[in-house]
Amino acid sequence: MKLWEKGIPTDKQIEHFTVGNDRELDLVLAKYDALGSIAHAKMLGQIGLLTDSEIVSLVLALEEIIKDAENGNFEIEDSFEDVHSKIEYLLTVKLGDAGKKIHTARSRNDQVLVDVNLYLKDVVKELKEQVKSLFDLLMESAEKHQNVLLPGYTHLQIAMPSSFGMWFSAYAETLIDDITMLNAALKIVDQNPLGSAAGYGSSFPINRTFTTQELGFETLKFNSVAAQMSRGKSEKTVAFAMSSVAATLSKFSMDVCLYMSQNFDFITLPSHLTTGSSIMPHKKNPDVFELIRGKCNKIQALPYEITLITNNLPSGYHRDLQLLKEGLFPAIQNLKACLDIAIFAIKDIKVKDNILADPKYNYLFTVDTLNEMVVAGMPFRDAYKAVAEQLENGTFQSPKETKHTHEGSINNLCLAEIKEKMMNAY
Repeated sequence: MKLWEKGIPTDKQIEHFTVGNDRELDLVLAKYDALGSIAHAKMLGQIGLLTDSEIVSLVLALEEIIKDAENGNFEIEDSFEDVHSKIEYLLTVKLGDAGKKIHTARSRNDQVLVDVNLYLKDVVKELKEQVKSLFDLLMESAEKHQNVLLPGYTHLQIAMPSSFGMWFSAYAETLIDDITMLNAALKIVDQNPLGSAAGYGSSFPINRTFTTQELGFETLKFNSVAAQMSRGKSEKTVAFAMSSVAATLSKFSMDVCLYMSQNFDFITLPSHLTTGSSIMPHKKNPDVFELIRGKCNKIQALPYEITLITNNLPSGYHRDLQLLKEGLFPAIQNLKACLDIAIFAIKDIKVKDNILADPKYNYLFTVDTLNEMVVAGMPFRDAYKAVAEQLENGTFQSPKETKHTHEGSINNLCLAEIKEKMMNAY
């Protein structure tokens, strides 16, 4: 069954090519398609195009479909083109004419727009919850290990002293930026496109304000053409927010892999978080974090993929837009999985004490030493040269301690302020 069927047979090869894997991808939209149809049915009743009894029967049938979708019992067989055609078929078989009336005053174009926006609203909210959980875990680790010193690097060369408290809370505060991106994406998708039909509105006296309130959208996408043009832009905005989260996870995972290497030896992972080698019995590999890094790097390509699909399309609907689901929907599941496994794994990272006891880290404190000379009255450039001479002739004595006081420095991490910042952003 196809919503556009006119009784003229379609070549099977063409049908296979145009439908693609929509049936599989559309399973995640079934719940949202039914929710949109409930709001639409109630609105049709309000303007006199459905009777009260038709509305009641449609709502009950659609609520059953929602339950089936939530329980994993909803299917889209090969005889159907997509989720929209399957649900309309179920309603028609069960309710007769009432099922045939449900598509009045809408198009598959605004139907899928509503489905995707409702789905992405839930996705963004779920991602925010996961990011917040990761933030809390990182802040807990920062507080626990804030006084355990760690070498800081620039150009992958030993630079200045850091700490595990600074390291963990750095990624925690970075997640606040990711929350801001997710909030922006939520603002974009929280607009109701229903009623824009094929992109140019409807001649029926529909009430779009009613469906906006019924579906819980913050506002209406007023202009029908603008509503249609939001397809692709909504997905790309969410993809950019996901990419921001993925970038943070990828960078953190790289640090974990680096710090676990014997050449750094800053942290260890318990056996249940590592894998071995088929020929080297000593190996303990950080596969979990390597896969987070790889999956998140792949997610960061998604905004560019969506851009390439949509960037030269004129206004109005185009079948190219169907392809957006192929990249976005699996990426959503991958990012959720990466956040889940990161939360599971990070709590078991074991940090090592006394890392800086190794003589190769003595030079970490050259800046602190010359700064003390400056505080004592020596010009900065003279102090710089004096410490450089000590390094050259081997007389430099490392203090191996820091006395930083400014906000966000190693001895003043501002953890309470970072927590408050997240509360305000969230």
